[in-house]
Amino acid sequence: MSVPEPKTCASCGRTIEWRKKWERDWDSVKYCSTSCRRHGVTDTDRRLEAAILDLLAARARTSTICPSDAARAVGPAEDEGWRELMEPARRAARRLVAAGEVEITQGGRVVDPSTAKGAIRIRRAR
Repeated sequence: MSVPEPKTCASCGRTIEWRKKWERDWDSVKYCSTSCRRHGVTDTDRRLEAAILDLLAARARTSTICPSDAARAVGPAEDEGWRELMEPARRAARRLVAAGEVEITQGGRVVDPSTAKGAIRIRRAR
């Protein structure tokens, strides 16, 4: 049997590589981990996706945004409560990459969102 194409996790947007234990039910695998299965995609996650797209639409075609911009747009402004939304904003960006809407860059170069570490920028897909 040939190895099937990788999938994208419905929750975190990371790449799911095929595993032998999923051989019989690969078609039904949607999440990369138990944590992602429990978390799923919440209303806040959808609002973060919308905020990313809205922020990019309001800027020049070649402009980028930081995930913190989306977190600030969705989260509470007082006491820097938006910081709790940083990882959810990165997950939202990865899901948008999988949908072909945006690209994630580091140092001006497009990077694989599943393996990117450190500061990232988000721009419209070219």
